[in-house]
Amino acid sequence: MSERLSSPVSEPLPVEFALAAAPVREAVTKLGGQPVWLEEPQWPLSRRTGEPLQFLGQFTLDGGALGYLFMADGDAEGTFEPEGGENALLIQPGGRTPDFVSVRAQAEGPTVGADHLPRPAGAGGTDPDGHAWQFLGGPGIEPRWLQGEETPGEGWRLLVQLDSGRLPFTVDFGDSGVGYAFTAPDAKEGRFLWQCL
Repeated sequence: MSERLSSPVSEPLPVEFALAAAPVREAVTKLGGQPVWLEEPQWPLSRRTGEPLQFLGQFTLDGGALGYLFMADGDAEGTFEPEGGENALLIQPGGRTPDFVSVRAQAEGPTVGADHLPRPAGAGGTDPDGHAWQFLGGPGIEPRWLQGEETPGEGWRLLVQLDSGRLPFTVDFGDSGVGYAFTAPDAKEGRFLWQCL
């Protein structure tokens, strides 16, 4: 039996993101605001336009690292592709910048909105069957796919699953879309993709 099949799968806990009382300057999970860089800033650029991508949020990883999530704003063309150059999940410290991502040394740039911090979701955090669509990843946490399975590769781990209908601001994941962020088996590289109905 493979390790993946024999590993216990945990039921994810639904989360929502609440407006922070002030700008968040700590290395914690958050949506919006500006990145809290752990190394030199590396703002990713759109492959199509060359402009800075919009910062969606940062998410804690084991060992104190952060995954920084960016996506092109407005036109959703190519943002659903994990290696299309219109989104990026960068890891610091010690991460690798994927070869399909170009970066610029700038600390601040376009953002999806004000800082929001995670908290357990209320009654509206699950669908009528009791399943969560927005949650943080971790050991034993598997994505809940809208369409077919699209894990980037063997051993890649879910970092976060984001439901566009439950976010505190508008993001274009298509029609009722869900975004999926993953880290490589060595946690040095990331991928992001989204699916919609």
